[in-house]
Amino acid sequence: MEPTQKTASIILAAGRGSRMIGYEGSKTLLPLIPEASPYSGTRPILLHIIYNLPPGPMAVVVNHRKEDIISATHHLDIIYCEQPVLNGTGGALLAARNFLEKQDCENLLITMGDVPFVKPETYASLLGALHDHDLVVLGFMPRHKKQYGVLEIQENQVRRIIEWKYWKNYSQEKQTTLSVCNSGIYAAKMESLLASLSVLASKPHVVQKEINGVLKDQEEFFITDLVEYLHPENYSIGTIVCEDEREVMGIDDLSALLKAQEIYRRQV
Repeated sequence: MEPTQKTASIILAAGRGSRMIGYEGSKTLLPLIPEASPYSGTRPILLHIIYNLPPGPMAVVVNHRKEDIISATHHLDIIYCEQPVLNGTGGALLAARNFLEKQDCENLLITMGDVPFVKPETYASLLGALHDHDLVVLGFMPRHKKQYGVLEIQENQVRRIIEWKYWKNYSQEKQTTLSVCNSGIYAAKMESLLASLSVLASKPHVVQKEINGVLKDQEEFFITDLVEYLHPENYSIGTIVCEDEREVMGIDDLSALLKAQEIYRRQV
């Protein structure tokens, strides 16, 4: 990335974090330094992420416990974009569309509100890769792929991001070729991304979700779809791979929170 280029950032922080049993707040505000319990303390995850992002306009996408998030970050120069319905990562991106269209920035970083350990130099590497690509996916190569989405890469181009429910049925031989997993963190050229949002908005997935004990059909949108939408238009989609999978660990349950708190304790 050229030094004169400006970068905007979006942090997706709208979700409920339903796997964090016994905790009703926003998981983005969980502490990296625990005190009375793992759920209370200092150094909220969200603030740690914000401090590691490069300077530039920043938006946080909010829904669940949005007042708490705003209260914790009101002293910072941040725009809040409300995602009125929790309709996927793509829905969060679409909720920030107005923010994006107003920015005089060449590049955009998209990160998750529960992934605190991405290093500033990793964000810089993502942005640097935009010299050759329109969209760059941050990948990682864990010892166990678990239920992560995986990248289908051909000739240094990411062709698809394949979710676990599909690749789990592939042959073992084919699964071994899909070694790079998706962290959910991306860098994009702003112009290319904005050009793709109308396509994203026009192609929802219909999924069944339990709402107040009742299964209902709901439209959802996924950032991962951008890979397939951009390729027909001859955009370039690349990846960089972080060496340590702990850097992109998401904090989605108590065991992950305890692990993150221990990692942070060792770092400081």
